[in-house]
Amino acid sequence: MIIMQLNSNMIFILKTNVNVSCMVIIRFVVCNRKKKKKMDCGAGTSLFPLHRCKTIHMVRHAQGIHNVEGDKNYKAYMNPDYFDAHLTPLGWQQVDNLRKHVHASALINSVDLVIASPMMRTLQTAVGVFGGEGYTDKSDVLPLMVANAGNSNRAAISSLNSPPIVAVELCREHLGVHPCDRRRSVSEYQYLFPAVDFSLLDSDEDTWWKANVRETKEELAARGLKFLNWLWTRKEKDIAIVTHSGFLFHTLNAFGSDCHPLVKKEISKHFANCELRSMVIVDRSMLGSEASTTNYPGRIPSGLDLPSDVADEKSEK
Repeated sequence: MIIMQLNSNMIFILKTNVNVSCMVIIRFVVCNRKKKKKMDCGAGTSLFPLHRCKTIHMVRHAQGIHNVEGDKNYKAYMNPDYFDAHLTPLGWQQVDNLRKHVHASALINSVDLVIASPMMRTLQTAVGVFGGEGYTDKSDVLPLMVANAGNSNRAAISSLNSPPIVAVELCREHLGVHPCDRRRSVSEYQYLFPAVDFSLLDSDEDTWWKANVRETKEELAARGLKFLNWLWTRKEKDIAIVTHSGFLFHTLNAFGSDCHPLVKKEISKHFANCELRSMVIVDRSMLGSEASTTNYPGRIPSGLDLPSDVADEKSEK
């Protein structure tokens, strides 16, 4: 478990083991800031109330058609043919393999909520990894994805036994100029992904993307931090987030300046397609309001319970 502090309000931690029942957080501290060439670093243990923590599983979408062409020639990202790019056949194989991992690790059993950027490639990845199985037209529940949505050549995906999937604009990719990062209308998505919740999107059409204005890296990072703070408005404690490379890199790069350089590099390095990293965020400023579900007040029934250390203090006076 690796921890980063951005400010006094929020701490960000990389979880190396998702099957953790208690929360002991290792905090990396820069001990000598005057030495630029060689850092003398130490580690201390910090404790936080469990109900002030959330586990988040950051996922980059699987390979999209724009990734393939963009790798050959960066100018391909300017091609309108890649508007709201969908997954490639190889991308769907990546989805299948991440799905197997999520089930084999039992992560599917702990995730309370899946948040997806409202783009074709992220929605396809989210429903493919976290969706149910065995959808039939006779089912009385809506599918997460209809058959062949986004040229997927895939059968419909069931919403049975799946965590709720919610689309959120704040975790979209770097906005502006690139057609692949412009979304479709909500009404189009609702037809293709009937059981996905699009109610948090403010408008049917994409009002965030501008053809001639590219969001700055600083604006993207600020949006990412706003998204992380927004997570504290949710009651869910274990959340998967399916988003994009640029969003992940610039958001996570805002953390870890007080860490060892190798730790910061581990956290902020670019995600591979369909990579998942589990992390913990800690609320130190009462951004969230959820009470603990595991704390127990004691003294039931009530009785005398003078602590021995208090008795020692009294005897010394």
